[in-house]
Amino acid sequence: MTTTRSVSNPVLRVPPASPAAAVAHFSASLAFHADVSDVAAALAADGDPGFVVLDSRSTQAWDQGRIPGAVHLPTALVHERAERLLDRSVPVVTYCWGPGCNGATRAALALAELGFRVKEMLGGFEYWVREGFPYETRQGSGRRDPDPLTAPVGAEDCGC
Repeated sequence: MTTTRSVSNPVLRVPPASPAAAVAHFSASLAFHADVSDVAAALAADGDPGFVVLDSRSTQAWDQGRIPGAVHLPTALVHERAERLLDRSVPVVTYCWGPGCNGATRAALALAELGFRVKEMLGGFEYWVREGFPYETRQGSGRRDPDPLTAPVGAEDCGC
């Protein structure tokens, strides 16, 4: 016999999805998103990673720092310039400032509307730098010590 209980906590007030619905949702999420450490690992490996990284921020933000090898294409200019800068057969991974910015999401949408295959890099440039990966500026390259809250000391990744 199954008993239905009233749940008063905010986490379970709306019950979790069924396992089948959860599989569909999380599988879809992985098709749309890439993790900063996964992007870094793919770029650091020998050979072609099979995708291009696109920085969707302004020129001023680009000058402050960017992922080495990234293509600069501000979100507002995607429809105008994407065809000239990108190869439609190569998947694109977009990024902007960080989790509080939706520029990469808007750039990914614009690219998808143009027929590009695209993923968004979660965490953006903020988490790229916080995890201690190298970056470039107009003055040269840089790298900061990893933030222990985002990249635990002694861990190559989050254990995911």
